Amino acid sequence: MAVLNVTSENFEQEILKEDRMVLVDFWAEWCMPCKMLSPIVDQIADEMPEIKVCKVNIDEQPSLAAEYKVMSIPTLIMFKDGKQVNQSIGVQAKDDIKAMLA
Repeated sequence: MAVLNVTSENFEQEILKEDRMVLVDFWAEWCMPCKMLSPIVDQIADEMPEIKVCKVNIDEQPSLAAEYKVMSIPTLIMFKDGKQVNQSIGVQAKDDIKAMLA
């Protein structure tokens, strides 16, 4: 499944109103660890179609980064039924991310 780019305009609809697990990658273009994590996030989107995978560019969406207290990137936040259920900061192994989503 493709990764969806999310903005403040569609965040509520795409993430908070979603009834399945959603993985959100908060990232920035200039962030090297984000670039390292990005292919892993893409693989999870392909391997786990039951999970909705989204990305938020913090430079383009600073209000979302502030609302979810994203102080370091990359930050992954997992949502279930519109509620934040888990979070990780920094580059993570694919198996570790999958375990957080289980």
